[in-house]
Amino acid sequence: MQDNHVDVAIVGGGPGGYTAALYCARAGLETLVLEKLSAGGQMATTSQVENYPGFDEGIDGFELAEKMQRGAQRFGARTLLAEVTGLDLKSSPKVLETSAGRVTAFAVILATGASPRALGVQREDFFRGRGVAYCATCDGMMYRGKTVVVVGGGNSAAEDARYLTRICRKVYLVHRRDTLRASKSYLNALEGADNLEFVWNATVTALQGEKRLSGVTVRDTVTGELRDIACDGLFVAIGREPNTALFRDMLPLDGQGYLIADETTKTALPGVFAVGDVRQKPLRQIVTAAADGATASKFVEEYLQEQGESV
Repeated sequence: MQDNHVDVAIVGGGPGGYTAALYCARAGLETLVLEKLSAGGQMATTSQVENYPGFDEGIDGFELAEKMQRGAQRFGARTLLAEVTGLDLKSSPKVLETSAGRVTAFAVILATGASPRALGVQREDFFRGRGVAYCATCDGMMYRGKTVVVVGGGNSAAEDARYLTRICRKVYLVHRRDTLRASKSYLNALEGADNLEFVWNATVTALQGEKRLSGVTVRDTVTGELRDIACDGLFVAIGREPNTALFRDMLPLDGQGYLIADETTKTALPGVFAVGDVRQKPLRQIVTAAADGATASKFVEEYLQEQGESV
């Protein structure tokens, strides 16, 4: 591909991106999804999605991603497997430089998502989806009645631990300091959970198991003592990193680096929209990303009509 012009270019092929593509394509807009790897984003790495409506027995994340992609393509949306390397979001039309050539579009939807911060221990990638997870509300039910470890000390870790205490037999909360950074309301709830054990001043140094995780090794940051904890799952809750490097100098970000966009998904630049986990929002789930995508399509249509560019 050399140059390619469309009505709407969507950067990112996760649930937010493909829902936006579905709605835009059904509205008669020429729609192109730019995805550097494969459909689904983080969702595609989840072995069992159990909290997305319509699948009463759950569904494999990769399979759900493919269904979303095919659904959008059914109405004419196209997918280009290419990495976006540069953007000019102020020009008209907007310009996207990709590994497959230049794309121009009247409107751009940013759906680049956010990546969980990894622990950085050996075999973490191997155990991802085989006992290592990064979202308790996404994957917690797979560990119902089992023993899990949560790593982290902020509100996200505390919320994950609180959620897991309701469904798991035993929860260990590992934190590198001797007190959590989480707000008092979280602490009060955790202190009342009789199946929760705090592991203070500790870091996870090793993951155990063959084909699936069977335990973790933690090191006491004060004494250096090592301790093995048998568990069925490990939930890493040490923060997320929004994928905003490409446009951090073009659009305002909040204190955590997420794109500032309200419930209309409009950013500070006309014709530029943000959906899914990359957007500042209170809850990041597949269903909320999909909702963003549908919302964005409405305001993309309005913008193109105002500009006299709609098909």
